[in-house]
Amino acid sequence: MKTSTVAALFLTWLCFAGLGSCKKPTALKPDTTTTNNKPPTNPKTAVTTCDYDFSETDFTNSGWTKIFDDEFTGDLSNWYAFTGGVQNEQQCFEPANVQIVNGVLQISAKQETVTGPATINSTTQKTFNYTSGSIVSNLTFSASSSAPKMRIVARIKVASGYGLVSLFDSYGINWPTNGQINFLQVEGNDTKEYETNYFFGNTPGQNIVNNSILFNPADQDLSTCWHVFMTEWTKTSLNYYLDGQLVEQKTAGGEVPSLFGKEENLALSLPIGGLYYEDFVPANIQTGTMYVDYIKVFTSN
Repeated sequence: MKTSTVAALFLTWLCFAGLGSCKKPTALKPDTTTTNNKPPTNPKTAVTTCDYDFSETDFTNSGWTKIFDDEFTGDLSNWYAFTGGVQNEQQCFEPANVQIVNGVLQISAKQETVTGPATINSTTQKTFNYTSGSIVSNLTFSASSSAPKMRIVARIKVASGYGLVSLFDSYGINWPTNGQINFLQVEGNDTKEYETNYFFGNTPGQNIVNNSILFNPADQDLSTCWHVFMTEWTKTSLNYYLDGQLVEQKTAGGEVPSLFGKEENLALSLPIGGLYYEDFVPANIQTGTMYVDYIKVFTSN
């Protein structure tokens, strides 16, 4: 793990926000796995368990070492909170919208009028009708030759409501040259499925990965109970688990090996609208909250 500089992440965020997101159902980069260029849906519906939790002991007994653990019982010293807007989105990110309440991280989208930076780190001011929250970890993480397997685990209740997007991902500086992994993305108007994806490119601002998006249906609403989302990052694949069950093994796009050894910061956010929605109707926005019980990271050989 390494400590990143916040200044570098500002530039990364601007690239990420404008280029690294995708809207549903059409990907920002053309997806050729279907004839209509729409991302595919996993034919298997994930079987979930309401208020699921996992056993750390089972992990450690099988050779995994915990290297990061935030159960949100203290403060937010492990994270940096952004301030400002994102191009094409409705919210101004405000640190006050990210709070720890009774051992749970709450990222809330609110309807309120504020004036803030038009985009993160911008000197231009803009008036917004909504606020929300976005944080990024001060530490970076990577599956690498010294720790070739990494598991990123989060226990989350996603936000419900039109216009909201619960997002947990990781990304490095100079997007996407150090990669980006979407662990989960859930649109608030369809909380019975979540999207996974990843990005990479050799030139800043230019993603070269195609055919990597997958929408994973679940058998119940992901906003009504706690669910554990785990991504296992290895040199050759990204393996996604929901409530202890393997949902998908991602190798599509051909660039997963390019992520190996790339340092990435973890990020949690609740954007509103933007590229995540097709034919977005601002008048229909609903406010809501994304809840996070913990974030843990494990490594293994």
